[in-house]
Amino acid sequence: MLHSYPGAVLVVALLAGVAKAEEPSPVSHCAVTARFNLSVESPEGATDVCVSADEPTTFFFDSRVAVGAVEFQPEGRLVDWSQGKEGLSITVIPKGDYLPGERVRVTVRFADGTLPTSASFWLVGHAARGTRRVEVYRQPRPPDVLKKERDEARAEARQCQEDKVRLLAEREAPGGLMGSAWLERAGVVALKKLKMLLKERQDNSLRLDKASSYSYTRTGGTRPESVAVRLRLKNPGTESWTLAGAALMDSKGAEVELARWQPEPIPANGAGDVVVGIEGKAAHLGCPCTLKLWESAGPRTVTLGNVTFPPVEQGSEHE
Repeated sequence: MLHSYPGAVLVVALLAGVAKAEEPSPVSHCAVTARFNLSVESPEGATDVCVSADEPTTFFFDSRVAVGAVEFQPEGRLVDWSQGKEGLSITVIPKGDYLPGERVRVTVRFADGTLPTSASFWLVGHAARGTRRVEVYRQPRPPDVLKKERDEARAEARQCQEDKVRLLAEREAPGGLMGSAWLERAGVVALKKLKMLLKERQDNSLRLDKASSYSYTRTGGTRPESVAVRLRLKNPGTESWTLAGAALMDSKGAEVELARWQPEPIPANGAGDVVVGIEGKAAHLGCPCTLKLWESAGPRTVTLGNVTFPPVEQGSEHE
């Protein structure tokens, strides 16, 4: 019977620092599902598989494993293991004190006696990212199956990269109203869509794709405490574009320099986002205003007219 002790994961995390000096290097990548192909020419060395304390990892085979033909070295480091009724799977659960980097070798022997007659894997301890499903193949798989798996792996890699970019942006994003604008969280700020209202100059180096303005006013206030603009811009040029400065000029000609945020340059023939804003008395501008953006490398600028901000009432959204 398989058991689970969720609290042991915390114990493993606490003990990880103590065992760090002695543990072998853990595997570099832990996938939720892992696939391995066996062949007569397969190397003798065992393959690494991530496992976590008190969490099951199940191996699925396309050939029957002989009854009882499963060995662990060293013995005694698993809470339990079980073999599927058809002999096509085994499930292992490491003990609650199974440390990150700890290794146990598991070897299975197949029932039909043909080559390869066995397969071995290292169960490598990981504090949180144990592999849940391991698929092991002795027989060649059809090309369409391999293509599907390749496409799935590529999609997973793209999703991981997108998640990484998003998390880095959230971690490094500015605070205050500019941070709300960057993360597109309106909350208690007022939001206004600008795309159809702005006036673009013909000689702008970048083209406007999307635009929103934000304002924040304290309860009972009659003027905004801070304002911000988020822009998505397209770069038709042959060189990337990096924001070096921004300024807002009101209808009376008064101009203020804005704080700016751009996580990465806008690539050539690509698009990217920037956020600019200001707080305090400088935010008390009489708009419509003109927004100017420029880069440090040269004269490539962007000028947008008819910039406005939403009214001061909090929590409202205006299209």
